[in-house]
Amino acid sequence: MRTATVQRTTKETDIAITVDLDGTGDYSVSTGIGFLDHMVEQLSRHSLIDISMTVKGDLHIDQHHTVEDSALALGEAVAKALGDKRGIARYGEAHAPMDETLTRCVLDISGRPHCVWKSGFSQPRLGEMDTELFPHWFHSFAQTAGITLHIETLYGENNHHIAESMFKALARALRAAVEIDPRKGDAIPSTKGVL
Repeated sequence: MRTATVQRTTKETDIAITVDLDGTGDYSVSTGIGFLDHMVEQLSRHSLIDISMTVKGDLHIDQHHTVEDSALALGEAVAKALGDKRGIARYGEAHAPMDETLTRCVLDISGRPHCVWKSGFSQPRLGEMDTELFPHWFHSFAQTAGITLHIETLYGENNHHIAESMFKALARALRAAVEIDPRKGDAIPSTKGVL
């Protein structure tokens, strides 16, 4: 089974995450930031990766540590569940429309973390979440998941739609990339023999 649990405890956050890459999109998410919960729930539902996430962060200071550390821990859990990556499709791409907004996500489970994030917001907050933290979330997730991630909002006006389409595009691309490709058997999808 491709599952993993990560416990990450620092002076700033206490995080417990379990993922199942072969799940059904079940989730239980509690970060203390309602809008972030909503986004991680979208990620779970549309990737079909089961995610259980509990985060206790120093929100009395600000949201930065909670957002960053939860993304780092989630990326680590995904990487751990992938193991040596035998048989995976490796690449994934998706477009996610949400009304007037369209976002594209292309990723490679390469073992070479990199993130290109092209989007933006016209307001400083969505619910209680600082919008400046969205690019940081995607960079942090890519770093520990070990993926090359390109995410770009092609157009859009509504800030909620922009954020949600980014997480849905990531979800659909991730779903494609982690799938087991029956034609590959248990081969590692690289000419190097390792990812």
